[in-house]
Amino acid sequence: MTVTVNGIAVETLNALAIARAVHVLAVVVWIGGVAMVTTVILPMVRRARTPAEGQMVLQAVERRFVWQARLTTLLVAASGFYIVDRLDLWDRFRHLEFWWMHAMVLLWLIFTFFLFVGEPLAARMHRSHRARAASTGRLALMQWLHWVLLLLSAITILAAVAGSQGMSLVP
Repeated sequence: MTVTVNGIAVETLNALAIARAVHVLAVVVWIGGVAMVTTVILPMVRRARTPAEGQMVLQAVERRFVWQARLTTLLVAASGFYIVDRLDLWDRFRHLEFWWMHAMVLLWLIFTFFLFVGEPLAARMHRSHRARAASTGRLALMQWLHWVLLLLSAITILAAVAGSQGMSLVP
């Protein structure tokens, strides 16, 4: 005999709880990494004694973090899709009051594009330019873009948590 709560099987509720936990953990690791790169690593690289030293630090961090970021964005996508599908939340994408769901998907698309397309292209271009150190202007642009993405991430996270708890974020 299957036990149901509000018409949903308990097994499904357990699977949803696990999916939500995976989703939140992956977002924390992913956006936490973005915050670390934005607020600590890039300023440290920009203040390095020499451009070559800064470039070495940036490459070392990037090499270690890029696969972690890629994995967590894939976990976010899989768990998010599972939650939306199992709870049949597709209709929310038709309503302005659930704008935060659109924001989550858009943010995911932006990061996924950069992680799986932009970063490999930049790495290939960097190698073809014989590992020349990043210019001050390029590092400043990179840090500015990271700040924009971090701010959008913070707004999206705050709105998603409030909205998922029933708070209306549209007047």
